[in-house]
Amino acid sequence: MTLRKNEQKVTVKMSLRLGLGNLSRVQEVLVLALMLVSVFALFFSEIELTYKIGIAALAFSVIFLTSLANQLLGQEKEKSQL
Repeated sequence: MTLRKNEQKVTVKMSLRLGLGNLSRVQEVLVLALMLVSVFALFFSEIELTYKIGIAALAFSVIFLTSLANQLLGQEKEKSQL
């Protein structure tokens, strides 16, 4: 396939892209690990339902706060570049 001079080359980055925005790869791996650990804790353990609900709420809040903090940092970076 030939490219003309004016066309831009598009690079494809490997990413898990869990729908969490522009997380770095390390953050993506940590969020994925947290998801896996919480799934194992919820479905494959013999603990009470209240603890399972607490684990699910804690995992959700950590993932949510991670993505929120990353978005805020991205906005601050854009604002400082203007």
